[in-house]
Amino acid sequence: MLKLFACRRTTSRGLPKITSLPSSPMLCVSRFLSHSPLSDEEDIYDPPFSPTSKTLLKPPAGRQHKKKNEQKKARGGKKGSSNVLDSRNALNFPVKSDLPFDFKYSYSETNPDVKPIGFREPPRFSPFGPGRLDRKWTGTSAPAEESVDSEKLAEQRKKVFGEPLMKEEIAELVEKYRHSDCSRQINLGKGGVTHNMLEDIHNHWKRAEAVRIKCLGVPTLDMDNVCFHLEDKSGGMIIYRQSNVLLLYRGRNYDPKNRPVIPLMLWKPYAPIYPKLVKPVADGLTFDETKEMRNKGLNSDPIMKLTRNGVYVNVVDRVRDAFKTKEVVRLDCAHVGTSDCKRIGVKLRDLVPCIPIFFKDEQIILWRGRNDQIYSSSAVELAA
Repeated sequence: MLKLFACRRTTSRGLPKITSLPSSPMLCVSRFLSHSPLSDEEDIYDPPFSPTSKTLLKPPAGRQHKKKNEQKKARGGKKGSSNVLDSRNALNFPVKSDLPFDFKYSYSETNPDVKPIGFREPPRFSPFGPGRLDRKWTGTSAPAEESVDSEKLAEQRKKVFGEPLMKEEIAELVEKYRHSDCSRQINLGKGGVTHNMLEDIHNHWKRAEAVRIKCLGVPTLDMDNVCFHLEDKSGGMIIYRQSNVLLLYRGRNYDPKNRPVIPLMLWKPYAPIYPKLVKPVADGLTFDETKEMRNKGLNSDPIMKLTRNGVYVNVVDRVRDAFKTKEVVRLDCAHVGTSDCKRIGVKLRDLVPCIPIFFKDEQIILWRGRNDQIYSSSAVELAA
């Protein structure tokens, strides 16, 4: 303690003289640790105990006013009554579209000749939203009310396309957009050519002359059908086709400001209920003969194995070649999925043609049928 008092005396030489020391030595030590010699020019308050100025904590009046305005805009104003009405008037519902075809969820994967036997949701619920479209939803499509003038439509498309492309121009476009690293690409899956895909195509055409479309899954069984619907519904032209890759050209005189109005579907509608694809007894066979054909197909080797979301461009030709030597054919569709198996069977029935007699455990059994029976059924479908 004597050493501590000696140190106190040495530090207090520069300070005013203290007439009396504190009675308690511990109080003296605490005062020594908490105070330090200050000059008259320094602030009398230490930094930890300095009073905070209230003016610095408040934001400027202008910034605070801007924040309140931004919050009101984000909320849509008080109670949102006037702003909501203004937005509805700006959107101009219901939307009127001059497109000459019926609106469907999928254009390439639906057959208008086959009528559904039921619906999984009421047909009055339109996937375009209530009161957003001037067409009535029937459960499968929204048909166009006005008649189509084919000659006028063909003239409009000729004006958009302009002069035909030269071989050098086509080669330049193909080299620019055909590669897999192209940013102007649309993936076409098992839904085929869908309605909302048309909007994506026109959005790409704003900044690019062509769009690369990569097709995968069930639609690749019939690429001619995909190409037809892409050209017919979008108004473009396919300038390149290699296996499952397509290039869709917009035309020389395409104007993004005069693009057609395409109302979007807000959700995917439920698929209707169609008649069963496989009958208990195949047409032209008895019950025992149908059972024998199924067992024969299950015991045979598969002609090919299909993968999920694969490229099925050569499946139809392989099945036709197999039917030259075999009566029953099996396709191994492991990991493809039950719904995709049925879709593959429906397309093969119409394209080969053939009769599907078994769908189970992701195996497809196809019977080539009798020649007179197959050709007569296909002729009836074409006539219908």
